[in-house]
Amino acid sequence: MQASPLQALHDHRRPMILTLDMHGQPHRWVNWQHALFYYAKNLVAWDAGEQCFTFIGGTSRLTGERSAMTANSIIAIKGRTLPARSLLQTPPLSNRELFHRDRQICAYCGVEFTPQRLTRDHIKPVSQGGADTWMNVVTACRSCNQRKGGRTPEQARMLLLFAPYVPNKAEYLILSNRSILADQMDFLARHLPAQSRWRIPP
Repeated sequence: MQASPLQALHDHRRPMILTLDMHGQPHRWVNWQHALFYYAKNLVAWDAGEQCFTFIGGTSRLTGERSAMTANSIIAIKGRTLPARSLLQTPPLSNRELFHRDRQICAYCGVEFTPQRLTRDHIKPVSQGGADTWMNVVTACRSCNQRKGGRTPEQARMLLLFAPYVPNKAEYLILSNRSILADQMDFLARHLPAQSRWRIPP
């Protein structure tokens, strides 16, 4: 794939690049400009992606040739080593990532909804001392959330169809990017926790 820097800057479909530490642990998403910076500074230790993206630069006055740099879809950064506990660190909680974790399915009626019709439900309500954490929240449609109100599922006599869990770093990277390439998804899938709903279709 080729694009000039100006074209790439205005192309919102341009995929993000997945960066890893030296041991192959997922780290974060970076844009194409940041990836090219790593290449220009010789900071890319190795790459693992199947897709490459070539960006065309300016023309040399001396040679008349245009410069070009190629970025891989997955790159490991020199000198970066994440602690072993990195994949287990709790990622920040937001509605967008919560809805993605639960595949936009209501935990009470089991129906898939658009994000606009979903809410964050606290299994143990905040009014009863429940915490706003990954392990106490599930995705619920507005109707089920209103029906449940400020009660627990047991108090409301509503069956919880699936249990909450804390996404690890790899799953959070999946949840936070809507345009993941197939090779990036395959790589991250190998680091998913056993209970992840992204391992198999709902």
